[in-house]
Amino acid sequence: MGGLDNSSTMFWIDTHCHLDAAEFDADRTPAREQARAQGVGCCVIPAVEVANFQAVRQLAHAHRDAYALGIHPLYTPQASLEDIEHLDHALQAHHADTRLVAVGEVGLDGFVPTLNTPSAWATQEHLYRAQLRLAQQHQLPVILHVRRSADKLLKGLRDIPVQGGIAHAFNGSLQQAKAFLALGFKLGFGGALTFERALQLRRLATELPLSAIVLETDAPDIPPHWLYATAKQRSAGQAQGRNTPAELPRIAQVLADLRGIALAELAHASRANALAALPRLQFIL
Repeated sequence: MGGLDNSSTMFWIDTHCHLDAAEFDADRTPAREQARAQGVGCCVIPAVEVANFQAVRQLAHAHRDAYALGIHPLYTPQASLEDIEHLDHALQAHHADTRLVAVGEVGLDGFVPTLNTPSAWATQEHLYRAQLRLAQQHQLPVILHVRRSADKLLKGLRDIPVQGGIAHAFNGSLQQAKAFLALGFKLGFGGALTFERALQLRRLATELPLSAIVLETDAPDIPPHWLYATAKQRSAGQAQGRNTPAELPRIAQVLADLRGIALAELAHASRANALAALPRLQFIL
């Protein structure tokens, strides 16, 4: 891999960062300022449940960032019809807030066993479709959680068309990728592609047109390989490294090297792609 260019002179958008997570409680502002010093000029902070709607909004305003409101599939077991009503009211109340850029994080999770019983899956689908309808009603794009669920997510989007958005942490097939692109979505890539063994993901990240790609960290989750501790290392007492938005330029360098392009070219393209996926970003950058 080539050396890291002077990325602090570039403008990066982390299209998916959970800056409100408890892992940042001790140093949230320093962590965000460290990322800004690395050129990460904007983070998109998606909500995961009604309880953190206010937190992500306040953080976005405090750090000159953006936010999304939605109910994450992992939080659907405790969600209710009242939560959908609360989301509807919040989207209406903050419609004029240009830092509100999407409905998210929403979607379907086909990986967690407890979410894949017949009743739990039915709840996931019901809330996913209800949130697509709200995105349609409020004319906002969506930020999608895609984990072993791409085909079912696509079916929902065909039934309830929305104004595009981002398929976060995409790791599906090329065919599925093209289907999301055809529906106006960009695909989010982050720390997972830094692992040499991620052959399929790396192939996808190089075969897709550059116009398809946005960058993200999913901080504090999905750490890049230089922060990752294996199960054996963790059992020996080594702590798992915390991902932060400051890692985005280094992740980007890996992708630039894989594609054989200059880091500056990737910075320019990924910013343009983020603006295309989340048009309200243009009002705050």
